[in-house]
Amino acid sequence: MRIREQHFTTEEWEQRVGAEFRSMRLADGRDQAGLARDAAVSLGALRHLERGEGSTLRTVIRVARALGREDWLDALAPAVTVSPLDLMRERRTPRQRVYRERGGSA
Repeated sequence: MRIREQHFTTEEWEQRVGAEFRSMRLADGRDQAGLARDAAVSLGALRHLERGEGSTLRTVIRVARALGREDWLDALAPAVTVSPLDLMRERRTPRQRVYRERGGSA
């Protein structure tokens, strides 16, 4: 049995991510003002993030780091171990030339 993948809209993802940040903050026993200060973001920016009302990548990174969740950032941008260009070069077949006979027409 195959599990159907869920496709979320951008707004739904914002809500989910914001709710997760709020849960992490509460689990850590912190208030919004303290986390905003520790993350070096405005209180309004943190509130927008937690409500899923749009946020900058900078705010997401700063809040994730302040909560000690760099693992989230690693999951978003894993280290590339194989170069896509190297893969393309490996798959390339050798170039073949078409030669025309030179000389006069007979």
